[in-house]
Amino acid sequence: MANTTNFNWETPDDTDLVKDGALAIRTLGSAIDTSLVDLKGGTTGQVLSKTSNTDMDFTWVAQDDSNAIQNAIVDAKGDLIAASAADTPARLAVGANGTVLTADSAEATGLKWATPAGGWTLLTSGTLSGATTTTASFSTSYIDLRVIITNFLPATDNAEIQMRFNADSNANRHSGASSFNASNVAFTQTEVIMATGNDNSVASGLIIIDIPSYSNTTTWKIANSRNITVNSTTTTSYNVQNRFGAYNQTSAISSLSFLCSSGNFTSGNYLVYGA
Repeated sequence: MANTTNFNWETPDDTDLVKDGALAIRTLGSAIDTSLVDLKGGTTGQVLSKTSNTDMDFTWVAQDDSNAIQNAIVDAKGDLIAASAADTPARLAVGANGTVLTADSAEATGLKWATPAGGWTLLTSGTLSGATTTTASFSTSYIDLRVIITNFLPATDNAEIQMRFNADSNANRHSGASSFNASNVAFTQTEVIMATGNDNSVASGLIIIDIPSYSNTTTWKIANSRNITVNSTTTTSYNVQNRFGAYNQTSAISSLSFLCSSGNFTSGNYLVYGA
C-alpha cells in the first residue's frame, strides 16, 4: 500500500487487485475521518482555532474567546486598545476634546491624553468682590500661569490692583515697574502691585499677569503684569504700565488673592490658566 504525502493516509497501489478495493477505501476513509474529527461540531458564530502545533489539531471557540481581544474591552466612541504589560491588552478611554495622545510611563498603559504643549487650560475663574478675593485652589501640574482680569472696578477711585500668592499676607514680597533695576532689595511688602489705579466708574481696564515656573518648589517666584487702566481724572484717557512682583518663598503657587489698595471691589472677573 502507498501513503499520501501530507497526512500519510493509506491508499491502494496501482498493482493491487480489484478485490482489495473495498478494504482500501475503508482504510482511507477511516484515516480521513480520524484526521478531520476536530472539524466536527461547533455552533453558529464559532470559529476554528488551533489547539496545539500538531497537524489537524483544532477546536471550536466563540469569536470573543479568551485568547482574543474581547469586544467588551472598548465601550465608548474613540476608545483605544493599548498594552498594560506583555501580552496584556487594556482599554484607554477616549480623551477630552482637543487633547492629544502622549507617552507617559507612569500611566497603566504607558499613554495618556494631554493638553497639547503650549496650550492654555483654564484652571479656575471667578468674580472680584470685597476687599480681598482669593481663588479656589488650582492644579500645580502645569508649568506657567496666566491670569486675565477684566471689568474691574474699585469702590475707591484710583485704587490699585494688588496680588498675594497662596493667601500669604506676610511681608515677603517686592514689586515695582518693569524698568526698575536695583540690587540688594529687601522683601518688605505684604502684596505686590499688578496694575495702576483705575477709575471707580468705568470698567474698561485689562490686566494680564504671567507667573512662570509657578509649580516648582526650589526657586523664588516672579509675576509680570501688563495692564491698561482707566484714568481717574479723565475717564476717556488711559494709563498703561508693565509691572513685576517678586515673592521669596519656594512653595508652588496653588492660589492667588486679589486686593484693592484701598476699599473694595465693586466688580471684576478673573481667569487663571495653566500651560
